[in-house]
This record gives sequence, C-alpha cells and structure tokens, in this order.
Amino acid sequence: MSRGKPLFTVPIGTKGEVEVTSPVDKVYVVAFGSPPDNRLVTDFCEAIVLALDILETKYQHGVVITTSLIDKFYSNGLDLEHAMQPGFFANVLYKLWRRILIYPMPTIALINGHGFAGALMTAMMHDYRIMNATKGFVCLNEVDLGVPLRPAMSSVFRQKCSPTVYRTLVLEGKRFKSVDALKDNIIDGLGGIDEVLKFIEELKLTSKPDKGVVGELKREMWRETVDFLENDEREAGRLGKASDRLAAEAAEREKKVEAWSAKAKL
Repeated sequence: MSRGKPLFTVPIGTKGEVEVTSPVDKVYVVAFGSPPDNRLVTDFCEAIVLALDILETKYQHGVVITTSLIDKFYSNGLDLEHAMQPGFFANVLYKLWRRILIYPMPTIALINGHGFAGALMTAMMHDYRIMNATKGFVCLNEVDLGVPLRPAMSSVFRQKCSPTVYRTLVLEGKRFKSVDALKDNIIDGLGGIDEVLKFIEELKLTSKPDKGVVGELKREMWRETVDFLENDEREAGRLGKASDRLAAEAAEREKKVEAWSAKAKL
C-alpha cells in the first residue's frame, strides 16, 4: 500500500520537504526527505514540528506515523558541527522531541532504514516503533564517537528500555538488526506501511485521542524526560558543576599517584 492521499507539504529549507499523506481515515504519514541522510539540523526539525502543528490544528485527531522518503536512512542523526550552534538543543532539537513525546495523538516511527544515534533517540520519543524487517540498523554510537549523552538523550532510553538493553545501547554501541531490536523491545514490530496499518487497527489507536487526554497521559508517563527537555539550561549548569568536580578529583588522584610513585621510586 502507498502512503495514501496527499494532504500537504512543508519545505525543509532549500533541499527537501516533508510530505504529509493519509492512507486511511484518521491516519497521517509524515514522510521527510532531506538528502542525503535526513540529518537532524534546524530546518529539518522545524519542518517536522510545523507539519505536526498543522495536523493537530487543522485535521481530525487520529494516529501519526513518521517515516523517511530516503530508502537507506530513517535518519543519520545529528550533524555534530551544526548541533554546537547556540540554542540548537534547547530551542530546536528538544522542541521537536518534546512535541513528539507528548503529542496528543498516538505516534509511530516507521523506521525504514538506518537510525543512528539522534535518529534512534527521535524514534524513541514516539509511542511505538515499527522497523523494516530486511534492512537497516539502529544504534547509539556515542561511545565510539567519544560524545557524551545529554540528560534528555539518556533519560528516554532509561524510561523505555530494560536496564540491560540500556547498558548495551549506551556502553557497547551495539548495532541492532530489526529482529534483535524487536527481541529486546526497542521496537514493537517489523514491516512497512501495511504492517503499521494492521498494528493501528489491532490496537484501535485511531480512537484513542477521542477523549482529549492522550497528551496529558504521556506527559505524566514520561515526566522525567519531559523535565530534562524543558530545562536544558538547568541541566547544563548541573553538568558544568559535575565536570568541575570530576576535574578536581582527577587532579587530586594525580597528586596521590605521583607521591606514591616517588616513594616507590617508580
């Protein structure tokens, strides 16, 4: 089945667009394409937020599916240089993640290809994840890149994964094939749009927003992650103090080891 009837498009800067379609009543597919690999940069994030705003404001509430127009990648995550721009996390990326996390309709990430690092984080902000059964990996590769996880990034996995899977993702950087991701409950199913539509029908998800409490329920469910997303400045200050403390402890250890080495004549 195709992604369905075209509804509207939102440009992604000057190189790409978000196409919003409806394959069946009250089901909306937000498909993004920003070549070559859907990096999470400002234009990309803001275009998706606008598409979600339009759906919430102008269309009957139902279920939202996000996926990629690029076969190889759901997304290749952050552009690390772009991410260092002032305000990117608090005002751009976290705005997108918070929007998805507490969106007033059920959300499903249809992971059609690779989803690395920030891309997997984005998928985890959804309520459900369905992954291509035959190609693509998901992983957190920060341990290999030498990049620490910020509080909101780590929190969503701590809340949604078992402690063992959380450890494997963060400390080992394991690349999960779809079958392994399903086994470890990182995703909820395998397949493409047809399987997602069956999943929606089986769980009767299109009716869930009818009472108007879906967003409130999610905000309470995931309040730890929501708090981190909403208070990045506070967390940056806390992390700065922790970094200073660790530096002081490291200096003290070095002095002790030097003193021991001198005494031991090493």
